[in-house]
Amino acid sequence: MGVSKRESITDKAADEGAEMTVKDDAIHLRRRIGLLPAISFIIGTVVGSGIFIAPKGVLMNSGSVGLSLVVWALCGVLSTFGALCYAELGTSFTKSGGHYTYLLETLGPLPAFLRLWTEFIFIRPAVASYVSLAFGRYVVEPFFMPCLAPPALVKLVSILGVTFVVAVNCWSVTLAARTQVSLTFIKMFALILIIIPGIMALANGKTENFQNSFDSESLSLTKLPLAFYSGLYAYGGWFYLNFITEEVINPNRTIPLAIIFSMVTVTVCYVLVNVAYYTMMTADELLMSDAVAVTFAGRALQGLAPVVPLLVAMSCLGALNGGFFGAPRMLFVGAREGHLPAIFSMIHIRRQTPLPAILFLYPLVVIMIARGEIFQLINFASFSRWLFIALATLGMLIHRYRFPEHPRPFKVPLVVAVIFTVVCFFIVGLSLYSDPWNTGGSCALTISGVPVYYLTIKRTYIVPEGWRKTFNYFSQQLQILLEVAQQEVQTY
Repeated sequence: MGVSKRESITDKAADEGAEMTVKDDAIHLRRRIGLLPAISFIIGTVVGSGIFIAPKGVLMNSGSVGLSLVVWALCGVLSTFGALCYAELGTSFTKSGGHYTYLLETLGPLPAFLRLWTEFIFIRPAVASYVSLAFGRYVVEPFFMPCLAPPALVKLVSILGVTFVVAVNCWSVTLAARTQVSLTFIKMFALILIIIPGIMALANGKTENFQNSFDSESLSLTKLPLAFYSGLYAYGGWFYLNFITEEVINPNRTIPLAIIFSMVTVTVCYVLVNVAYYTMMTADELLMSDAVAVTFAGRALQGLAPVVPLLVAMSCLGALNGGFFGAPRMLFVGAREGHLPAIFSMIHIRRQTPLPAILFLYPLVVIMIARGEIFQLINFASFSRWLFIALATLGMLIHRYRFPEHPRPFKVPLVVAVIFTVVCFFIVGLSLYSDPWNTGGSCALTISGVPVYYLTIKRTYIVPEGWRKTFNYFSQQLQILLEVAQQEVQTY
């Protein structure tokens, strides 16, 4: 007997429904990040501790109020150029993983592995630790003013902040995304609370701190890259959305829109916030303050001054949450590509979060918090971070030349990509001269990944069978303990 058309359609719908049910039950990272969470993810990660800490570093190394404002504006333009390059990379290559994925696709496995190596040996722990130290400082210092807060207490509160963020990201992707949206609105309120009284005072003629703003005897071209490092640190985070490409809804549209809107908003806000700072403080007063926003609030917002440290702390917590949401995806993808142990490419069977990758970062960050100092951490981490960002955009240009027919839903103007790449290499090179101790150490740690790559990935030696069995046994036990399994659905 023949099958009617209606029966055929019904059977087909039933099959599709069954397939969707199987896919919904399968273990994989789901696309849950729409446009608003994507914008919140970028703004919430960029606007962290930087705008409340970095003004001191920018002014200290630029030498004058006027030049520091120029540095802030140029850092915003440069970061926007970089973000546009990453919008092209994110729509050209559909895998998550950010820098690692783009280096793997354009320049090959060795640069990609070195990026992975530096990210989790020191870049990610350093970045997370100086954000969390800022969080701890802004929580603790109001209780001890005008005296300095005990460093041990600041570090303890910092560790508690990291622990909270790790717990949220291990528990649920949705909860982490909602936390990010909420904290982003809080931190934008904090910026507006600083901008409005500063601009009002400027409009009322309070301009004495801007007189002769470009005169300085302390200007040194060798220190200028360190001023840019401090400014670029405050803008850091524009690339984190690329870490989670496989979890973004309609990435070809969402990634470029989110990046452009976010970076224009942040650049305008950052320049206005610094103008507000200088309206209320002289350059010397700003250099003497370890908590610039608190000092500003004490002068411009007497009634709301106690609230500002709390708002700044929430801002730092949002940046920390964004970092722990995005960075483990690089570790996850690296393990999926065979560059790290397979356990890091596994997902919790119920919560659908990359649990092992998140937990791996936690002890490294705690160790860095216990030993770190903020401005040393900025210079130490920035060298390798910007070196690999420059290599990623150089790889993009090479890939364009070699594969002109490759689909590129969003294409950044060539001049923008070239300017960004050249400036990044220039800053990285000059910083080796400006701060040879920290940047040289960062360079040495980066190069140390080369023998690790050839010994572990290329396997130029034979691993003893006993070692292999022991490693596999502990990996299996860890997998059972954490309740994690390999991804069952290809999401790229």
